[in-house]
Amino acid sequence: MPKLTKVVVDKLKPDPDKEVFAWDTELRGLGVRIMPSGVATYILKYRNRAGRQRKLAIGRVGTLTPDQARTAAELRLAEVAQGGDPSADRQQIRRSITVAELCDLYAADAEGRIKASTLKMDRSRIERHVKPLIGRHTVRSLTADDVAKLQTDIVNGKTAKERTGRGGVTTGGKGVASRTIGMLGTILEFARKRKIVAENVARDVDKLPDGKQERFLTATEIGTLGATMRAAEANGESETAFAAIRFLLLSGCRRMEALALPEVWYDPSANCIRLGDTKSGAQVRAIGTAAFTAIAGTRRRNGWVFPAARGKGHFVGLPKVLDRLCTAAKLEGVTLHVLRHTFAAVAAEMGFSELTIAGLLGHTVPGVTARYAHVPDGALVVAANRVSARIAAALDGTEQKVIELRPGLQVAG
Repeated sequence: MPKLTKVVVDKLKPDPDKEVFAWDTELRGLGVRIMPSGVATYILKYRNRAGRQRKLAIGRVGTLTPDQARTAAELRLAEVAQGGDPSADRQQIRRSITVAELCDLYAADAEGRIKASTLKMDRSRIERHVKPLIGRHTVRSLTADDVAKLQTDIVNGKTAKERTGRGGVTTGGKGVASRTIGMLGTILEFARKRKIVAENVARDVDKLPDGKQERFLTATEIGTLGATMRAAEANGESETAFAAIRFLLLSGCRRMEALALPEVWYDPSANCIRLGDTKSGAQVRAIGTAAFTAIAGTRRRNGWVFPAARGKGHFVGLPKVLDRLCTAAKLEGVTLHVLRHTFAAVAAEMGFSELTIAGLLGHTVPGVTARYAHVPDGALVVAANRVSARIAAALDGTEQKVIELRPGLQVAG
């Protein structure tokens, strides 16, 4: 391997199965470590006065140039020559850091390693809940009781915020608390693996149920919704909004997977949409013919399947439209996610397996949703066609044999 230069470093490629190392020929011990995820870091390998080998991370590739990394490595080697041990010093500092500092360290390390949307949500929970309540605790002094109290305080709304303008409101509740504790457990596991703490105390805390969706529409309720929608459309309600509601109900997509769907990802001829980004990464999602048929005549603008009435963006404000619709239909407890859950419930009632339903919903299913890079799984297309056709028949009031969904049915949302 030649001297590490920008050209050399840029040509380095990750190995999906293991870490890759490249070493500089000019400064002994200086190298680049590339993780299977593609994250690359400049590192320094050296031996301390006791003869023990140490490995020290210097900085991310892209944040530092090779020359800057070389200069930093030379400074660290000068410390070693004088009897210092920068890796051990860093570990000692980390052992005394606060929870707030650990969270920042985790977020910086996670940049580029986990999905941007996931990291954005983690940072929000850190800033809204973790830092205000336990941020000043040192990580090594944190106990399971502290984590349990954090969960209770979030449930009781101790970190809730009042609305000050447009946008969401930070609230408490069991779901928020459970997800925050789950994230904190991940952060503390990060600390354990880096020997900042000896154990992950969050493991000893029982998380509360996180409020997974259980409400879904029965076949009768789907018919009521459809009849109300047709009446509202006749009175001039938004064509785009109702098209989006139909598509969500007939496809099982998440709200933003549908609303932020560019036309270039929309492929009725292959019975799929080609999503560039979801909770499970890029996907080819099988979609039933009835879902495409239901929105075939809607107007498209600015490259969106569901365009905004004004401006160049996609449609927004769908929750309010659904609320008005359900109020008119006298349907209670219906959210946009209930539409997705209804799709899953119908699939379960029709006898499809949990594996198939997971694939239809876009959950990570090795060997099913991830098997093909360019075309949807044939079995999932068949399932999507049957489920969407059943829901469309109930929605349009054309189903001959109404099959009521069992009230106690449990499916993944």
